[in-house]
Amino acid sequence: MIGGHGGNIYELARRLGCDPAEILDLSSNVNPLGPPEGLCDRLVQQIESVSALPEVDNRGIIRCYADRLGISADRMIAGNGTTQFIYSIPSVLRVKKALIAGPTYSDYADACRLQEVAYEFVLSTEPDGFRPDLDRLADAAGGADALFICNPNNPTGALIPGDELKRLCLRHPQVRFIVDESYLPFVAEGESHSLARSGVDNLLVLLSISKIYRIPGLRVGFLVASPATIAAFARGMWPWNVNRLGQAAVNFICEAGTKLEAFVAETRAYLDGERRRFAQRLRLIPGFKVYPSPTSFFLVLLPEGLSAAEAQDALAEERILIRDCSNFQGLSDRFIRISPKTPDANRRVAERLADLAARKSRPAAVSQPRPPQPADPSLP
Repeated sequence: MIGGHGGNIYELARRLGCDPAEILDLSSNVNPLGPPEGLCDRLVQQIESVSALPEVDNRGIIRCYADRLGISADRMIAGNGTTQFIYSIPSVLRVKKALIAGPTYSDYADACRLQEVAYEFVLSTEPDGFRPDLDRLADAAGGADALFICNPNNPTGALIPGDELKRLCLRHPQVRFIVDESYLPFVAEGESHSLARSGVDNLLVLLSISKIYRIPGLRVGFLVASPATIAAFARGMWPWNVNRLGQAAVNFICEAGTKLEAFVAETRAYLDGERRRFAQRLRLIPGFKVYPSPTSFFLVLLPEGLSAAEAQDALAEERILIRDCSNFQGLSDRFIRISPKTPDANRRVAERLADLAARKSRPAAVSQPRPPQPADPSLP
């Protein structure tokens, strides 16, 4: 099993001997306001439905979610989270060489590695604020047949405007572009950047409902692509790959309509304010650098002498979980990722990080040499 993701409250709870619910989790990029009102009640009402099999091919939730997006159902397929598609892509597309726009989510590389597909990173850099260089991506794309892009990117928060990304796809029709839009619902006017309705044949778009509606435990995601590509995925899809409660959640989302639009708008406004206040507190700590982000998390560079592992371990002792980003290709051991939660929780974490940084920067006490003592005349 591949490790190193955020949100592992269970491991920390076992280590501390506490209940997982007691962990303040700022490592997982889910909606701090969710799930939306009524969703959990619907799941409780549907609990007895688990005594029967779910719909084998998810046709019902595909139709309703496609209608919600305004696309044809033959351009969409449902899966056990977007993770199922990420790990299926190398084999279904018969990828020979993949490019990955990084630093980014490790599962793109892990999926290629597990299926022995060659891959390379095209890394954005810290001096550029980790903004992707589309010219470099375009130049590199000619030597690959697949390119993974997370937009907005995890963990840097960098957003590529949708029209620019579409032009990049059209410029290289021989390359399959996999664009992961899992965090786009958190972005103000994010719909304008989505490529799900673009109809570009060499484009695959990953859509998650787990993060914006805070239901990651249900494992539901969608893939949007050309009808031919969707048919290729369908041929290898597991039966009953979305459970009954996951299907019920999608039906609720499709039925809720404008209520959920208001919930998403409230989420965006809340995160905009808390992200700004949290980042301002961190920027007041000497040596801390916070990178701009329009989504549900932001990246932080710690001062020299303080590692991400040290920060994570120190906060973990207080039942606070943050994301150590040292295992992201292209990031050093001084990067952490934080997902804002409640105002009190955010203030508490900022204070703890400030205390930790102050302790690390405080010079150790140096023992002074003892001054010479006068000779004892009684000694020979």
